[in-house]
Amino acid sequence: MDVLAFTREMIPDVIDFERRLRVEEPFYNWEIDEAYQKRVEETFDDPRFGNAVSLLAYENGRVVGRIDGSVIASRFDGSVNAYLDWICVIKSSRHAGIAQALLAELRCRMKQAGAAQMIALMAANEEAQRFYRAVERASIHDEGIWIDL
Repeated sequence: MDVLAFTREMIPDVIDFERRLRVEEPFYNWEIDEAYQKRVEETFDDPRFGNAVSLLAYENGRVVGRIDGSVIASRFDGSVNAYLDWICVIKSSRHAGIAQALLAELRCRMKQAGAAQMIALMAANEEAQRFYRAVERASIHDEGIWIDL
């Protein structure tokens, strides 16, 4: 398995991954269509995504997992932290260390970017809860809230 930075050339691989993910777990609530692909393509030209870090796990030439985060800086206390936005491994490839490898690489890259810690909202499903509770050198604090703008 290889963990690689997500580049524009890998968009077809990500589209394939997202479609396979929905076949195995049809509860994801957004469609992988031309509009989705266009939004993803546009992120590679949009300066607002300059602090985004996206990694893909490849196995046998196909994406089997992805992780997305960003570096966030705050003038509140001069801190630089990281935010883990999304981590997912295709169901048929889970429990093989892929998510752990993705998280380890993201941690490394965020540390290199100057982040002191990484913050994540924990998904409510049982499998995600088990994963997050097993993350080494981590502790669970506070509750998350999603605020519409």
